[in-house]
Amino acid sequence: MARIFNFYAGPATLPLSTLEFARAELLDWEGTGTSVMETSHRSKEYDEVHNEAIALFTELLGLDDDHQVLFMQGGASSQFAFLPLNFILPGGSADYINTGTWSQKAIKEANIIAKCRVAGSSEDDGFTRIPSMTELDLDPNAAYVHFTSNNTIKGTQFHEFPDTDDVPMVADMSSDILWRPFDANKFGMIYAGAQKNIGPSGVTVVIIKKSWLEKANSNLPTMFQYATHSAKNSLYNTAPTFAIYMVRNVLRWVKENGGLSGMEKRNRDKADRLYGVMRSFPDFYTCPVEEASRSVMNVVFRLPNEELEAKFVSEAKADSMVGLKGHRSVGGCRASIYNAMEPAGVEHLAKFMEAFAKNNS
Repeated sequence: MARIFNFYAGPATLPLSTLEFARAELLDWEGTGTSVMETSHRSKEYDEVHNEAIALFTELLGLDDDHQVLFMQGGASSQFAFLPLNFILPGGSADYINTGTWSQKAIKEANIIAKCRVAGSSEDDGFTRIPSMTELDLDPNAAYVHFTSNNTIKGTQFHEFPDTDDVPMVADMSSDILWRPFDANKFGMIYAGAQKNIGPSGVTVVIIKKSWLEKANSNLPTMFQYATHSAKNSLYNTAPTFAIYMVRNVLRWVKENGGLSGMEKRNRDKADRLYGVMRSFPDFYTCPVEEASRSVMNVVFRLPNEELEAKFVSEAKADSMVGLKGHRSVGGCRASIYNAMEPAGVEHLAKFMEAFAKNNS
């Protein structure tokens, strides 16, 4: 069976070598005579996988001793509630930057639990850009400042992080974590569902500042406290072992392919190729996002009409490309080109786009 090019926004494509590696030892994992999915999360063999995944995250991000990597469940959406539960103390509030659907969901959850204020928004512009740093109205007494670093639906991305001074900075990096080098130690917390850029669905990575964690609310049910998972190295309850195993494999692949510097070059080249096609056919392909805010992970575009968009998606599928239909809330087309999307896949799409424009103009 031939592999196709998978441009879905998530769960997304994984590096082929990591899938082949898992397939090769699916029934007999590292000579244990069993699958990693059948092995106790308390076993020495699984513990080595777990700790290697943590060590690789620490190495790739250059984390200092004050930051800890946690593996949690419930997706990034659960973190929308975990975060305010733990860090907005009675009488306090937090700042949120609103850049689209996932920011709005995070704001909704925070307001159920405590109080938050919108410190910046691009809603009036249809979320087609990231608010500039000068537009932000940050509260120096906020519990934290939260933003979504990449917006899969609208195709926008923070290319510069806000300066929050002494207020802890928190980012939902579900769709662009590890795409380029950055100073992760500046953040109070980073969280990311794995299924877009670092592995399969089922596990959420949380990178948290331990000295900030000491200030968290301890008057919560056990499982809702970050401190619980921190104290037990994410093994208080049964961890999503196979998902973590696959994340470990992907992190090995990232390291082998030049680390975050290698990922940045790979990703920028892919995005430049697709945005370049749009510039070459400005009357056929349009990107609704302001150029300075365009995502390197999720390239969104429109064709002259919806009929052509449907034809584009249909013919692309016939040409071994899936996942190019835009999110149902905005329509159009979208190519998700996360770390694992091979340059060959983007080149295949770019040539298809060029031919399609010529044949349908």
